[in-house]
Amino acid sequence: MAGLTAAAVAAVAFLAYQASANAPDSVASSPGPKSSASASAQPSAKPRPPAEPLAVPAASGQGERVVYALKDRRVWLVGEDDKASRTFRVMPSPISPPPGSYRVSSRSGTVQGSDGVPIEHVVRFANVDEVAIGFSAAQDGSMVAPDPGSKTGGVRMKRPDGDAMWTFATVGAKVVVVP
Repeated sequence: MAGLTAAAVAAVAFLAYQASANAPDSVASSPGPKSSASASAQPSAKPRPPAEPLAVPAASGQGERVVYALKDRRVWLVGEDDKASRTFRVMPSPISPPPGSYRVSSRSGTVQGSDGVPIEHVVRFANVDEVAIGFSAAQDGSMVAPDPGSKTGGVRMKRPDGDAMWTFATVGAKVVVVP
């Protein structure tokens, strides 16, 4: 009898560990009252599967490309296999390109941004109303929101992300902007 009880406790512990390991961070780490071991009288909603962090937006093309999602403020570096090797948050500029497909037209190692901030790894891919649009990283590592009234086109990212963009997006590389 003791052996069966020990096996049952071990099985429950294993299943509890497995459930917590697969829970989204927002649920697994949220503070709150401890749940009891008894079942709830009310039915619970089905848990959603965790979002794939490197999931490339649908309708963003195929093949090697940079994908920039305006609403999500996120960029994906996508390889030939249509899988993202990296994704990261960005701070958009006041002037954004319309959704569509572009090509990297020029790059600069280090320059002064149109907002006066020293920037590096500038990857330009579009022009909107005579304003160059491109990805860059501030040399001081900042990603502050730009003045909404300014006519700038710099999409800022953290320095390690700027390094990755610089390596990935050479002149002629495809950039797809999605809503």
